[in-house]
Amino acid sequence: MNDIRRSILWVVFGLSMVLIWDKWQIHNGHKPTFFPGSAPAVTAPAASTSQPAGGSQSAGVPTAAQTGATPGGETPAAAPGAVAQRHEVTTDLFKLVFNSEGGSLIGAELLKHAEATGQSKDKTERPFTLLAQGGEHIYVAQTGLIGGNFPTHKTPMTLVGNPTSLADGQNELQVRFESAEVGGVKLVKTYTFTRGRYDIGVQHEVQNVGSQAVTPQLYLQLVRDGSKLSSETPFYSTFTGPAVYTAEKKYQKIEFANIEKNKAEFVKSASDGYVAMVQHYFASAWLLGDGVARENFARKIDNNLFAVGSITALTAIEPGQSQSQQSRLFLGPQEEKVLETIAPGLELVKDYGWLTILAKPLYWLLEKIHGYVANWGWSIVLLVVLIKAAFYWLNASAYRSMAKMKKINPRIMEMRERLKGNPQQMQQEMMKIYREEKVNPLGGCFPILIQIPVFIALYWVLLSSVEMRNAPWVGWITDLSSPDPYFILPLVMAVTTLIQTALNPLPPDPLQAKLMWLMPLMFSVMFFFFPSGLVLYWITNNVLTIAQQAVINKSMGVPLKFSMPNFKA
Repeated sequence: MNDIRRSILWVVFGLSMVLIWDKWQIHNGHKPTFFPGSAPAVTAPAASTSQPAGGSQSAGVPTAAQTGATPGGETPAAAPGAVAQRHEVTTDLFKLVFNSEGGSLIGAELLKHAEATGQSKDKTERPFTLLAQGGEHIYVAQTGLIGGNFPTHKTPMTLVGNPTSLADGQNELQVRFESAEVGGVKLVKTYTFTRGRYDIGVQHEVQNVGSQAVTPQLYLQLVRDGSKLSSETPFYSTFTGPAVYTAEKKYQKIEFANIEKNKAEFVKSASDGYVAMVQHYFASAWLLGDGVARENFARKIDNNLFAVGSITALTAIEPGQSQSQQSRLFLGPQEEKVLETIAPGLELVKDYGWLTILAKPLYWLLEKIHGYVANWGWSIVLLVVLIKAAFYWLNASAYRSMAKMKKINPRIMEMRERLKGNPQQMQQEMMKIYREEKVNPLGGCFPILIQIPVFIALYWVLLSSVEMRNAPWVGWITDLSSPDPYFILPLVMAVTTLIQTALNPLPPDPLQAKLMWLMPLMFSVMFFFFPSGLVLYWITNNVLTIAQQAVINKSMGVPLKFSMPNFKA
């Protein structure tokens, strides 16, 4: 009876895992893996028109017209007869495209990071495109004034001078846009690029050229389509979407789906922090100075277009006077050391989830190792070696318990066969054997469970680190962030996983024994589509585990042989 119950529980557990996986795929916007027809049709809710708490329509989030969002992602003309011009500027880190319409930044290529990832040696070295406007992808940085009929990011602006590139030996480059007078106000935007820095200084100077005092508000926003990255697979996904950071609530991710449903929760009023748009490996962020009061917002402005930003009020500007507001725009890779120097909490856009407290020191150690070996693949191998060494005695305790279990397993199997008609006596005899041999059936589980958070944290370190992009290891592995094209590493991992399983004692129940073998096989199939760096880490862990188990089994006089279930029974 107990065996039947266990069998039913294992079947229920396996089916539950399949159903949960399919629901997780649907939740992340992917097609279901096992039941393709199970995804319900989703109807996008109407865009929310709510404003931040305490804000009016004129003082709140820019309206749909102001944000320039029209169906199909087209941009309406700023004024009859006006023709928007594009201006290209190149620095040591960026190739940028500005739009004369609002002086917005509508294109940004990162020259130090290649666009295409993959294992091909012939892959293109075209720079990675972060910001873009046109085609299927929209991702831009915009600013303007609200609170009256003032210049917005739809207002035509004129480029002052003709800056095209950061010359050799030049440390700074300024790009300056000026608007015409609108409502008695002129807006001057000055972008300052500094050699070697991914954060761009952005100064907004508001000039009152009218005859009455004005009190405009400045908005800074990032606008992006809500599509997922093409690099994601059905077996793992990373966060793509807006984020808000404040000293009060720290890092708050905002799902596109929650914005659509008007259920996004984040700090709306703050005097510190930043707003960001995050994707795998890269991010953008608007940063106002600490102490500058701002209203944060996140909203849907079109079918698949979302905005996150901040609004800050300027003090009254008298006729003939002007007022400036300093801010910074970060555009770049999620390099932890760089992010930490730019602003407090900006490194959190590299999201390790709830295991950040473990992941950060692991990344620090990985980076230190890389400083010596100058190869991220070997750095992964050495990091896993160090972790296994740190847990050596804990693992030894688990493997000794497994070795004892394997040693008495023939007695257990003989007793189960002899007493299979009397399950109650079978349980009593089994507990008696455990007491006589001083074996704890769960003794091998607890030491391993303690280590699971560390290895999950390392998994997220390797998945999140932009350093893995296009990083070679050996031979055909030229990109640790993409799957092995020949499936050699996943096959090696599958073999080592099965060897490791074979070294463990089989459960007394035949069905459990079969499932113990099938689960690693199913797990290994997933890794055929995982980045090579993650598979390499798992292979290293498996090989070290097998070696330690073999040594301990030999020291305890337990024959080193594989335990195979009877699949024919």
